[in-house]
Amino acid sequence: MSDDPTGTTAATDADGGLQDAIATLDRLRADALAAIADAADTAALNEARVRFTGKRSELTGVQKRMKDLTPDGRKQLGQALNGFRAAFDEAHAVREEELATAALAARLEDERLDLTLPPRRLPPGRPNLLTQVEHEIIDVFIGMGYQVAEGPEAEAGAYNFDLLNIEPDHPARQEMDTIYVAGFDDVVLRTHTSPVQARVMTTQAPPIAVVVPGRTYRADTVDATHSPVFSQVEGLVVGEDITMADLRGTLLSFSRAMFGADRDIRLRPSFFPFTEPSAEVDVSFDEPGGNLGWLEILGAGMVDPNVLSMCGIDPDRYRGFAFGIGIERVAMLRHGVKDIRDFFDADARFLARF
Repeated sequence: MSDDPTGTTAATDADGGLQDAIATLDRLRADALAAIADAADTAALNEARVRFTGKRSELTGVQKRMKDLTPDGRKQLGQALNGFRAAFDEAHAVREEELATAALAARLEDERLDLTLPPRRLPPGRPNLLTQVEHEIIDVFIGMGYQVAEGPEAEAGAYNFDLLNIEPDHPARQEMDTIYVAGFDDVVLRTHTSPVQARVMTTQAPPIAVVVPGRTYRADTVDATHSPVFSQVEGLVVGEDITMADLRGTLLSFSRAMFGADRDIRLRPSFFPFTEPSAEVDVSFDEPGGNLGWLEILGAGMVDPNVLSMCGIDPDRYRGFAFGIGIERVAMLRHGVKDIRDFFDADARFLARF
């Protein structure tokens, strides 16, 4: 073995390693660009990136040769590596955008709507029968000049009972009839919509003409004609020179609007704590065989002077009348519904009829 004090052999080996590394990079560049161009989807493109630039790629082996080169050789190999990386990244970015654009176009094509086809016909929805009847009742009274008033369903006993002339020992206050709200001394689920009448009279000066629709609650057992939750529309008129004749004329107009122009009504004496005199109101109908029949539809009466006084209205100057209409009752009479539970069971066969 001979010594080479000038380092010529080492330099020659380094130069040979540089040329071999550059040749390898040229081959890798061609293969990588070809693989990128041939990638049919993003998965194939990602596989090409890992194969040519990953930790276990041939490129990593080329980078490790840097330590065996001369400073000038490392500089040349570094430039070649940078050129490879720049060419690879540019080709990869261009192909990635092409694939993304193609994927989006394919998705848009798959999800494209054919606007020339008619849409599927869906059965039209409609309000529940009770809501329909409630709106009809309200429309009748709005046509007479009434306004709509509303109030809370959880009501203070003062409005639900006291201001309506219902005495503290009245049976209606007992829990067998009224639902009390737990945790409150004197709060109930309103047993009628009359508390709104009291609220209106304590905040509004006559003349007053309002209708009050809404849900009410009683401690009733559910059967064909009773429900613990039911709906009412109550009416209140307060003004000067209001008489029982005004009440009868109003209810006659309402009955004919709801049940037919040939209908008649009759008023039978009754009792309600907040009206005096009070009456049950029946509407006429034709029985089989041509006989005239009567059906009860609501309760009404002249507002008790005590109620007017407790609500801050002078009973010597003003008088009024009030009435309460059960929406379920009207709906059952108009449409031949025999069981009140049909309104709440959500049976599609029943709902489709109306």
